[in-house]
Amino acid sequence: MKFTRRNGHLHFRRRVPRRFVDVEPREYVWISLHTDLEDVARRKAPAVWDEMLEAWEAKLHGATDDAEKRFEAAKELAAVRGYRYLPAADVARLPRQQLFDRIEKTMRADGKLDMPEARAILGGAPKPEITVKRALELFWDLAADRTSGKSEDQIRRWENPRKKAITNLIAVIGNKPIADITADDMLEFRQWWFEKIRAEGLTANSANKDLSHIGNILRTVNKMKRLGLDLPLSDLTLKEGEKKTRPAFSLDWIKGTILAKGALDGLNAEARAILLGMVNTGYRPSEGAGLTAAQIKLDHDVPHISIEPVGRQLKSQYARRKIPLLGVSLDAFKAFPNGFPRYRDSASLSATINKFMRENGLLETPGHSLYSLRHSFEDRMLAAGIDERIRRDVFGHSLNRERYGQGASLKQVRDLLKPLAL
Repeated sequence: MKFTRRNGHLHFRRRVPRRFVDVEPREYVWISLHTDLEDVARRKAPAVWDEMLEAWEAKLHGATDDAEKRFEAAKELAAVRGYRYLPAADVARLPRQQLFDRIEKTMRADGKLDMPEARAILGGAPKPEITVKRALELFWDLAADRTSGKSEDQIRRWENPRKKAITNLIAVIGNKPIADITADDMLEFRQWWFEKIRAEGLTANSANKDLSHIGNILRTVNKMKRLGLDLPLSDLTLKEGEKKTRPAFSLDWIKGTILAKGALDGLNAEARAILLGMVNTGYRPSEGAGLTAAQIKLDHDVPHISIEPVGRQLKSQYARRKIPLLGVSLDAFKAFPNGFPRYRDSASLSATINKFMRENGLLETPGHSLYSLRHSFEDRMLAAGIDERIRRDVFGHSLNRERYGQGASLKQVRDLLKPLAL
């Protein structure tokens, strides 16, 4: 690379790549290296040229009708120039020397203002209007860390209530820019939910879930896109009544009805085995369905299953655990030592089993469901006097105090559960 000395400093000359013709009118550029030492200039030149290319790329990115891309390009260009993008009002409040430094950076060699540079460095890029619908589209990428490790079915179940909440909001207030959402808009949405609850006999929990998802989506976009909006999302939740709890199956019902000879014969084999596996382990249905051959330890001194985040995300850090296999649950896993491929990535398990139990008179009351087996197992452990720490470890629940030590061994847990196994 050849250097030319100008005004005491070394410069180099390069042709502008053709792809930047729309943002750089010059065919060649002279670039100062701000040094008179050739060895220093030789070291600095590649980085200076790379910075020039980055700036042109940012300007090219901003040469679009897409307001979001223009705004992002302005922030990108400001960063290339060594500045944090600030709105024009904030730039105007900077200390005088910092303000002058920014202004100087926007001037071209001919003394004229470089408008893309000015929009980036002086904060003149208008904030894009992000609609409610667009906010949801942006949210998926901005919140990608929240779905890391989830299976496809878990992601679907995570996304659906958020899609529903935004659809409901748009139906009430329209697909307006989120910057234009007013307190009256959100109160109107709250009132819409209140009337829906009264008309359809729903619970306040349904409305509050929508409000929670909407608040999280809009706040995330506002924060991560640095929009600086004051969103009217506070004090909107509806008062909830007494929380309903899912009833547990009685021991007599499990033994006399669910486990009666032939009662489950019409249920497909994998679903039947998952149900039976739940009887003496109390695992969550999705945990049973997600087990692989590597997590089903039938040849161990204490046959057991190991609930781990394999191909899916666990409900919490406490859900990782080992549970001994006993009675009908052990028999079920002996029949399926490799797990349940039909339901590993399917969302239909609970619906299939609940439909079968409902149609075959296996639900003790209309309020019961497959999940009631989990509640029954906890009741049986409680009746047997099993220590709270062990119950919570078996169930994958948090403990309302610090956990000390490793807890009970598999053998100890098996011996405690053996008397109550069915």
